[in-house]
Amino acid sequence: MHDLEPYYNWRHYYIASEDEQSPFYGREYSEFEYSYSVYNYFIHPQWDNFGSATLYLKMLFVSYEEHFCIIELIGEWNDCLYNDIMYLYRNVIEFLLGKEINKFILIGENVLNFHYDDDSYYQEWFDELGDGWIACVNFRKHVLYEMEQSSIDYYLAIGGKLNNLPWRTADPVKLYRIVESLMMKRLSA
Repeated sequence: MHDLEPYYNWRHYYIASEDEQSPFYGREYSEFEYSYSVYNYFIHPQWDNFGSATLYLKMLFVSYEEHFCIIELIGEWNDCLYNDIMYLYRNVIEFLLGKEINKFILIGENVLNFHYDDDSYYQEWFDELGDGWIACVNFRKHVLYEMEQSSIDYYLAIGGKLNNLPWRTADPVKLYRIVESLMMKRLSA
């Protein structure tokens, strides 16, 4: 797992640690010191800790003009034991909502498991979006199944064409346009 780096080909577009409006502004990273782990396996030090013991993220891109954010996730999303959604919402999402970001693309191909507890933070996030949305891109099938079983797919758009997007071949704005188009089709259906 220590070889799984956050996607780095968009660094010429955006770096969260250099964005004064980012919750990760000023963070410094080591290429050699591994301090975070998932399932007792160290993960690459470029991932950001936001308070969770099992889930980490990287803000890959933010557009304050178009009000969207792309976040890549790694680890176990465990609301049952660690209340990961609370940490994600309180330490990252609320901050971004305060900057008028209301469209979120969550890339989840490195989310290994999902454990549900309560939907109150999902509902609060959803209620704050206005005309925005939360789209889950390329999550694993068993993770999507658990999300559907817990009915949080009411708050998060999951599955369908969102689950087979070749997102690495697009630049961040093009990915946003693709996801936005899919979301508009879902919302108008």
